[in-house]
Amino acid sequence: MFPLIRGWTDVQRSHEANLRLGWVLSFVAGATNAGGFLAVGQYTSHMTGIVSSVADDVVLGHFGLAAAGLTCLMAFVLGAMCTAIMVNWGLRQRLHSSYSLPLMLESFALLVFGLFGAAIAAWSQLFLPITVLLLCFIMGLQNAVITKISKADIRTTHITGLVTDIGIELGKWVYINRLDGSTSVRANRERLRVQTGLVMGFLIGGLLGALGFKHLGYVTTVPLAALLWLLSLRPLLDDLRQRAA
Repeated sequence: MFPLIRGWTDVQRSHEANLRLGWVLSFVAGATNAGGFLAVGQYTSHMTGIVSSVADDVVLGHFGLAAAGLTCLMAFVLGAMCTAIMVNWGLRQRLHSSYSLPLMLESFALLVFGLFGAAIAAWSQLFLPITVLLLCFIMGLQNAVITKISKADIRTTHITGLVTDIGIELGKWVYINRLDGSTSVRANRERLRVQTGLVMGFLIGGLLGALGFKHLGYVTTVPLAALLWLLSLRPLLDDLRQRAA
């Protein structure tokens, strides 16, 4: 298994490794977002919707709901901040696991969410708001990881932007060039393939996550946590060997 995923989360990486990791993280994000909705009744990666809801709630005088939305937004931002801090610290330390550290934290957070699902359900009034914030934090953490790795070329939770890019490339594809020359409109088929793959990864993850939560409950997040842990483990072991040498 390790030779198959070697380099996916290492500092020394290729464009193909970025794409493979992006697809996997899109799958995880879709599963977490859709499954989390069944658990807490709210999508936690959709910051556009949350900000819009805050504006509506302020106008309608629902200041408590507006404050809750702003707290979710801050949890997402805090997750992205944690990724930036961990990655930059790891790069300063010249660690192979610089990009693995946030994924290990995300794996741990998903594991906590999955293992304590029964308590969340039993004490919903107490734990439900905390769970929503945890999921927002996870989404911010993960989206920032692939953004840092790919230099903002790939995102895994921003489906609106991905679908917009797909529409732009499809528009170029069907455009009829009546004049030959350097100004001809041409679709970037590689970009179209990448963006479509990311959206499909999110969709498939969402389907499996929703099915898992519907039939198995919170334990569905445990395989997702294990997948992230597996992706992150090899660079961490390389660092441990290097320190021991």
